[in-house]
Amino acid sequence: MQLSPGEGNKLLAQQTSASTNTEREFEVVRESMNSAISMNKTEVLDAVLNEFSEGYFSLLSDNRRKLLLILAREYDLNRAQVHELIRQYLGLEIPHAEPSSHEEEGRLAAFYRIEWNLRHALKPMYEVLFERLNTHPGGLKFLCIIRKDILSILEEESLASLRALDSYLKEKLITWLSPAAVELHQITWDDPASLLEKIVAYEAVHPISNLIDLKRRLGVGRRCFGYLHRAIPGEPLIFIEVALLKNVAQTIQEVLWDDPPIPEFEATCALFYSISSTQPGLKGINLGKFLIKRVIDLVKREMPNISRYLDPTFRENILEPEEESALLDAFTECADGKNAMEIMWNLLTSTNHEWTKSERMISSLEAPLMRLCARYLLQEKKRGKALDSVANFHLQNGAMIGRLNWMSDRSEKGLLQSGGIMVNYIYRLENIEENAQSYFSTGYIHSSSDVGCLLEVKDIKLISVIFDLKFTAAQEIILRGWQLKDTRLMCLDIMRTPAILEKNNLV
Repeated sequence: MQLSPGEGNKLLAQQTSASTNTEREFEVVRESMNSAISMNKTEVLDAVLNEFSEGYFSLLSDNRRKLLLILAREYDLNRAQVHELIRQYLGLEIPHAEPSSHEEEGRLAAFYRIEWNLRHALKPMYEVLFERLNTHPGGLKFLCIIRKDILSILEEESLASLRALDSYLKEKLITWLSPAAVELHQITWDDPASLLEKIVAYEAVHPISNLIDLKRRLGVGRRCFGYLHRAIPGEPLIFIEVALLKNVAQTIQEVLWDDPPIPEFEATCALFYSISSTQPGLKGINLGKFLIKRVIDLVKREMPNISRYLDPTFRENILEPEEESALLDAFTECADGKNAMEIMWNLLTSTNHEWTKSERMISSLEAPLMRLCARYLLQEKKRGKALDSVANFHLQNGAMIGRLNWMSDRSEKGLLQSGGIMVNYIYRLENIEENAQSYFSTGYIHSSSDVGCLLEVKDIKLISVIFDLKFTAAQEIILRGWQLKDTRLMCLDIMRTPAILEKNNLV
């Protein structure tokens, strides 16, 4: 539609006015942020902090980004002052450990004075804002929202000043949300409706379909625990759902639809089948580690007959070239795709999941997908730790990878995320600290022999050839993940000669 000159001028004037108003609103919020940092009058500080938080929420995403960059850059530490203090410090003569004269005592006092000044100079100005918001009603939740926005910006562009701002705020949140500062609360059907609504809204692993489903998860044979903080009342920071079972479930449907449940006194294992965080701004702050340990202790005291603690989760897998020929033979006539990789992708991502209705297809996919899942969990690493973030979470908390369960989650979400594979993470009380320490120091991933055996036998035999090891010792090398992965592949390529393969019955 073409506008007349008069209409065009009117539209331009409206757009200019809106832009001017938005800029004016931004400057008001910026000024309130500056006042919240610099103001010393405590009697009006609460009003200023309220004005800043309300103004921040009114900003569009572009202006939030602009404001956070100003906070990161203009309210950072004074590096000129830090530089000068370091120059003074390096110019001091180091005194004796035990001053024997007034002169040496004076030199030691100079050290203490500059060190005190350095500690304060190394604190950025935005620390004042964080500290004041933390003690302000609703301020902790506001800080979580600020950090969520920071993380969102960092996903698009990595800015050093913003990374520093995020790191500093994260350290503050870790301190303020220490285990001593949060309350472990068992969530039951008798809790306020507002809290139960949060559980339904934030459940991230297995969506709660209705009130009957929620009541089942909070009823007999089930437990739900959350961490609450007095500054964010009625809203768990993180919560975990537990199923008390007689035997380890083979499928997640057994957990979600176990009706009626077994009597609790018959339970021998506790299955942590879902853990969800409610605050995106707490990403990277490991509240789950402390929650799991406290829940284990609580359940153990309440039900001493429970001897096993497990966590099932789900993994996506990809196909490697060596499985292609077998899969092409099985699926060429019944699935679309130029190659086995494309056929596999089309099958696993199809919305109708036709492959799950054919026992032949299910059987053909089981071996390669289970091998891939084992390799992914045990060998794929980033900076020496498990590549998968959920696996890394449980392993650093002292769990071991206990079992992979084929076609154990046939729900829509389970099939799309993992091809139906479920992973059990086992927490053995006597091994938690040892497992966590070895994983932290060496990246060693503890797993059961059943999971280890899913790795390719040929590679295990080749390792035993190279190093003249027994089969079990070679398997242990595979399980340790081969941090020098390029060296491993080179060794395998060298040893894949016809003579050696034939000699060791590998062909």
